[in-house]
Amino acid sequence: MPRPQNSGHSLTNLIQPVILCGGAGTRLWPLSRAGFPKQFLSLTGKESLFQQAVRRSIGLGADDIQVARPFIVTGEEHRFLAAEQLREMGIELGAALLEPVGRNTAPALTLAALAAQADGQDPVLVVTPADQTVANTTAFTQPMQLAIREAASGSIVILGIIPDRPETGYGYIQVEGNDGQPATVVQRFVEKPTATTAQQYLDDGGYYWNAGIFVLKASVWLQALQTFRPDILESTTQAWGQRITDSNLAVPFVRPGKNEFATVPSESIDYAVMEHCPGSTFPIHMVPLDAGWSDLGAWDAVWSVLPKNEQGNAHMGDVLTTDSRNTLVYASNRLVSLVGVENLVVVETSDAVLVADKTRSQDVKHIVTQLQAAQREEHSLHRKVHRPWGWYDSVDEGDRFKVKRIQVKPGASLSLQKHHHRAEHWVIVKGTAEITCGDKKLLLTENQSTYIPLGEVHCLANPGAIPLEIIEVQSGSYLGEDDIVRFEDHYGRTNP
Repeated sequence: MPRPQNSGHSLTNLIQPVILCGGAGTRLWPLSRAGFPKQFLSLTGKESLFQQAVRRSIGLGADDIQVARPFIVTGEEHRFLAAEQLREMGIELGAALLEPVGRNTAPALTLAALAAQADGQDPVLVVTPADQTVANTTAFTQPMQLAIREAASGSIVILGIIPDRPETGYGYIQVEGNDGQPATVVQRFVEKPTATTAQQYLDDGGYYWNAGIFVLKASVWLQALQTFRPDILESTTQAWGQRITDSNLAVPFVRPGKNEFATVPSESIDYAVMEHCPGSTFPIHMVPLDAGWSDLGAWDAVWSVLPKNEQGNAHMGDVLTTDSRNTLVYASNRLVSLVGVENLVVVETSDAVLVADKTRSQDVKHIVTQLQAAQREEHSLHRKVHRPWGWYDSVDEGDRFKVKRIQVKPGASLSLQKHHHRAEHWVIVKGTAEITCGDKKLLLTENQSTYIPLGEVHCLANPGAIPLEIIEVQSGSYLGEDDIVRFEDHYGRTNP
């Protein structure tokens, strides 16, 4: 895997940032969906949560800490979202480790550990979820550097959030004593408590929220996994042995063996290893973290970290209110108005609107479950869908027709493809289009159009220096996104 150049300092600790980038964030529906989950959303600033996590991780360097290019572990379906957001940041990736199916965080970390050792090194892995926010980066960096130095000696280090309320939505870490030492021995992990128990933890002290941020050497993780869950290690190693690396793109995609990875047991880092470590031969310590951390697990958590006006309202987008308090409004496309309401969450998107009692934010997941059961697209896709070549927005549809607005990036192209059930009409509204239709090639510009007959092999490309925009009108008996046969594709998406 590629490494950065030595900066000239006397560096002793090589760290490998690992960004765990799975999950669908269903409690933040309708903004977060399976096809565009919350880690790729900009909820607390200009950058997405994923971008913030990457930036925090690569900022952990010091005179004695060398930072390698980060790894991300994500699903096949999100690889281009991650790659595009990294391109926007101008950050080079060590590798994108693509899980064929989700198997929770323990196999994900195992892939990263195996990748980190592939070039003969044994770096300290700095493992962080991609869907958290931290208000104070400086207050984050210093404890993380302390954790890195501790882990370099062979210890497992977990970051514990200093609690400020009796929270029932997090697991807790209990440490031995409460003497304020920078890295204290972990006594045990405890499950999400009741409200009464959470208050007792707060009163007693010595209990911290489990942030899911881990720091440990690659070899230590693999040894601990061999001890506590050898089945996960064995099956993940087999999948890693069948990996395929696609290095033709700017981001090196690494795919473990699909069939082998499907047999890997699904388990979290905590259940597989961490909860077994206290009292074992694997030393485990905790470093406290007080940096304005939040996992943004539901809309009430988003409200809590956003700036608010004097009435306690946090509003994004085009919002007007009168006599309303403690509300969260996210308006994506239209004006949203509130009159005389309190403690509401209102999230407006182009194809769905959520209205919820802020104290019931966790229950949004039940709406997503209903959408899934009804096989409705709103559970997974937005009206505007991002693709590696650009995006499309389904602006209208009816019986036997669909209208899309499509944007293609400069130099990008869609796959060479055909459809069994639909024909397409294309009107160029901006830029230049290079169109393949059967054995013909066309070069069209603004206000020109063409027709793609049903079953004809075709391709759309942008040879220009500005984004290409077209209006596509589909007509036919079936207009689903799965009516596509790809013959050639720059993004590895050809049909088997």
